[in-house]
Amino acid sequence: MYEKSSAAQSGAAGRDSMTLAGGDDHLNAYAGNDVEKRTSKQDRKSGLICSGSTGAADIEERAVGAEGDFNYHSLEWWQAGMLMVAEIISLGILSLPSTFSQVGIVGGTIMTLGLGALATYTGWTIGKFKLRYPHVQNQADAGEIIGGPWLREAWGIAQILFLIFVCGSHVLTGTIALQTIAANGTCTVVWSVVIAVVSLILTLPRTYSKLSYFSIVSFISIFAAVMLTMIGVGIQSEGITASARAREGTTFASGFTAATNIIFAYAGHVAFFGFIDEMRKPADYMKSLALLQGTDMVLYLVVGLVVALYVGDQAVSPALGNLSPTLARIAYGIAIPTIVIAGVINGAVAAKLAMQRLFPKDSPHIKNSTKLGWTVWVAIVSSIWILAFVIANVVPFFNQLNGIISALFVSLFTYAVAPIYYMHLNPRATWFASKRQSAITVLNFFVILMSLLILGGGLYASANGIADGYSSGAYGSPFSCTRPT
Repeated sequence: MYEKSSAAQSGAAGRDSMTLAGGDDHLNAYAGNDVEKRTSKQDRKSGLICSGSTGAADIEERAVGAEGDFNYHSLEWWQAGMLMVAEIISLGILSLPSTFSQVGIVGGTIMTLGLGALATYTGWTIGKFKLRYPHVQNQADAGEIIGGPWLREAWGIAQILFLIFVCGSHVLTGTIALQTIAANGTCTVVWSVVIAVVSLILTLPRTYSKLSYFSIVSFISIFAAVMLTMIGVGIQSEGITASARAREGTTFASGFTAATNIIFAYAGHVAFFGFIDEMRKPADYMKSLALLQGTDMVLYLVVGLVVALYVGDQAVSPALGNLSPTLARIAYGIAIPTIVIAGVINGAVAAKLAMQRLFPKDSPHIKNSTKLGWTVWVAIVSSIWILAFVIANVVPFFNQLNGIISALFVSLFTYAVAPIYYMHLNPRATWFASKRQSAITVLNFFVILMSLLILGGGLYASANGIADGYSSGAYGSPFSCTRPT
């Protein structure tokens, strides 16, 4: 639906004129007279140029988005940051203690810090790409710049599938939570319906600014739940029992499944373009990223270490299951808001992508509160949560579902796309122009190789874990009333 000629012009200009790894000097040079000479007035009016700061083009883009009934450009940097925190620090943190228990304290610490640092870098690269191409609203738009219409369609489909699977994971976790709280034998399918319906209703607001206030509640919820978990396992435990080394009998498949849990914990980059697009000052995005990464890396490390230290190699996932039945019910009750809200944010991102694909960005059905616009929006949101409900009941295993999601989609959208954006923004001749540039280029090649390893190894490990689970009778049949694991 977007103007392909403009995207193509922007792509050509980006390849010729900007070196990402050079930092702000290159960005500022790009904003100078050379850009003024290269860029037509029409490009500036359409908002397809960006200086990396809140210049005239950026202000014009914000004004266009504010027309109509919906103000799509009202997020402050802290609101965007809290949306990112709520989207990411939810289910992932609940799987980390079992990961630390599986791979050992040393291995878990190294992976948490290392993958967090890489996620910070790839998030930074996504921000630079967005500043260069302000019209990009999602990964599909970026794909069109990189590879044309076919890549746009491929990445658009992959992005929606990824987000729907994440929503399914939230329905599954919510089902486990309600089943634990109730402890009365109610069929789990009923709880799945409850979570899906509540999530559907909360996804109906059409701007992120309204959802940003939910994100504060989400963070308070997950923080309180994991604090209770850490205190609870400390009280229950007879002492520190964890090992610095991997659990005895750990295989490649079980170890890799544990690693994909950490990878999943940093999965959120797929939504970053959309969050930046609704910011009042997109150049402030780096503050939002710093808020996210500073928060998640500290929490992941502390929660993973503390719970694993006291529970040892018996740690289960989700982490709240390590508590006594009474404390587990309390913890799950506290965690319900974040389980739902984080899923709602992912559902909203998927719905926006579908809406943007069906209507042009200047359509009155996007900008205004029209009957057709609302009908389509409600239909999209309903479809997302119906599919999420189906996934949660067909795939009743938490760790393996996270592993599948990580292998198929996180490997691409959290890690692999950033090196692709780097190579697009930087002329090939500059990749090894200096020691610093060479190091960053090598880092990007490493990230691509790591993404391929996550894809292949993650799918193998998840498939192996699912097969073992069914052969041992640990998993029930699809849509069964037994408690999922």
